[in-house]
Amino acid sequence: MKPTTTHLGLPFFDTVHRELGQRLADWIPDQHLDESDDRQACKDWVKLLGEQGWLRYCVPAGPNGALGGALDKLDSRALVILRETLAFHSPLADFAFAMQGLGSGAITLAGTPAQQAAYLPLVASGEKIAAFALSEADAGSDAGAMATSAAPAPGGWTLNGSKTWISNGGIADFYVTFVKTDAAAGTRGISAFIVDADTPGLDSSEHIAVMAPHPLATLQFSDCRLAEAARLGPLHGGFKLAMQTLDIFRASVAGAALGMARRALAEAVQHAKTRKMFGQTLADFQLTQAKLGEMAALVDAAALLTYRAAWLRDEGERLGHSVRVTAEAAMAKMTATENAQRVIDMALQMHGGLGVKVGTKVESLYRDIRSLRIYEGATEVQQLIIGKAVLQS
Repeated sequence: MKPTTTHLGLPFFDTVHRELGQRLADWIPDQHLDESDDRQACKDWVKLLGEQGWLRYCVPAGPNGALGGALDKLDSRALVILRETLAFHSPLADFAFAMQGLGSGAITLAGTPAQQAAYLPLVASGEKIAAFALSEADAGSDAGAMATSAAPAPGGWTLNGSKTWISNGGIADFYVTFVKTDAAAGTRGISAFIVDADTPGLDSSEHIAVMAPHPLATLQFSDCRLAEAARLGPLHGGFKLAMQTLDIFRASVAGAALGMARRALAEAVQHAKTRKMFGQTLADFQLTQAKLGEMAALVDAAALLTYRAAWLRDEGERLGHSVRVTAEAAMAKMTATENAQRVIDMALQMHGGLGVKVGTKVESLYRDIRSLRIYEGATEVQQLIIGKAVLQS
């Protein structure tokens, strides 16, 4: 099934975005990887997306194109288009793409020239798999409660503690890891480090199985020694860096949810037109038409908020000043993921018994969408962000 491209005509997008979206929509339907082993499938998707140039949108071009990016800067609208289109076809392909961007985003924002040169070109080519390590067992939404620490050591730092729910855990080549460098300072005591997967003292073998299979693991740091050059960004500036990274990619989570919702709607329309019932098709019933109408409105409402958030950030970058779009990105993420859950549920219901049969598209979408309402800020956290912004306006 080919992804829709009619939304590319909206005024949020420029010519470069429309051409990108059309190229990807033409290419992706012919890509079919074996996803029975999620860890191997993610490696395969990273390799394929890198070879075909799609991962170049996860990093900036850099001076004279040295960093490998397709565009001068990270472009939120490009990220949204890519994730929406990939998720329409394969949520695992979207996951593989997204983690290359999220896992390397802090290096793009705060890395030294040496750090950027060492990692970003290999992320863009798919030769290195990236990961973002922020969450802990008792520090998810409350990042300030993290306990993993880095203590000064001769020539660098020693890390101890654990991170969990880490996407690409166990298959990543490096982890951008956020730890406490001042235990008493809350979020103001967090710093970021780049930890290569083969660093002694790092164990990523504890895999986590989830309802929509994709690579997740717990990371254990036991006297993990890092050189000073591994520190990323300013000392104690890790929390701000993590939030800046999430600000960029939060709207792209909305894009992924939007892609899944569009696919569920397309599957529902196709099923309704072909399913015979009481001498007519399912689509002939007014109740079916009403449900499809509600689904379409939910999709379009999410799309407008998603594209607005991405456009606002890109417009700020174009004008040469950084614009915080935290509230707008939160609105997009909350609305797109919640609406997608509703749309997919209605599509599954419309399929009847087929909807819960393992192997059908709506059944896998039903599992795939659920985690998006939790990761990168649960819906309840997005509500708090929006509410505080409203009170401050």
